[in-house]
Amino acid sequence: MDDDLALLRRARMRWNTPLSVAHADSLLDRLDLDPGPRVVDLGCGWGELLMCAVERVGGDHARAVGVDTDPVVLERGRTLARRRGLDERIEFVQADAATWSGTAERALCVGSSHAFGDTQAALDAMTALVPPGGRLLFGDGFWQTTPGPAAVDIFGDQIRTLAELVDSSRSAGWRIIHLSTADQREWDEFESTSRAGLQAWLLANGADPRAEEVRNWLDEREHRYFHDYRGVLGFAYLVLAH
Repeated sequence: MDDDLALLRRARMRWNTPLSVAHADSLLDRLDLDPGPRVVDLGCGWGELLMCAVERVGGDHARAVGVDTDPVVLERGRTLARRRGLDERIEFVQADAATWSGTAERALCVGSSHAFGDTQAALDAMTALVPPGGRLLFGDGFWQTTPGPAAVDIFGDQIRTLAELVDSSRSAGWRIIHLSTADQREWDEFESTSRAGLQAWLLANGADPRAEEVRNWLDEREHRYFHDYRGVLGFAYLVLAH
């Protein structure tokens, strides 16, 4: 799929995770952003949640860094930051999240544990990046019910149960300030918006030479969601401190 179509795949998504605005607000409340800390988002995508965090602080107090390997989504983030007057407060860096070596009083790592190898490695690594007294918003998948072979084939065999995710957080030295999980409406919205941009393009461009590729991608993604992992894969958000 070429770059133009790849952009369309994400065009209708507010953020690349199953999350509502109300749920995001609740998580940011528990990050305790009022003092104006330095914030880093590792695996930021286009940085929507990071921008929400910086806007919440207000003024010129917060300084933020978003780190991701994808130049296309980073450019989207820079464009959005300019439109919202945040471009002088947020730096977007193209790099592997696992190579970022700074520190930040508040950190986000949502859906990016794979960049560190696995969930435990990510939680361990974040203890060095967030100083004592800081907080981390960690988002990761978990098996909500026993997965079938197709779900394991899609997501791999490193996914934990929710109880195991909690145990991993504790073994890395984190205290759990808050835990919540994506509900089914958030999942359905996430999956629908991930297809919506390309669905609209396909309906308007059925004769395009690329239409068959797009149709096949959409049909496969839709089939996998409804047949293999809807209600099976969950997503947890943990606000952690140490």
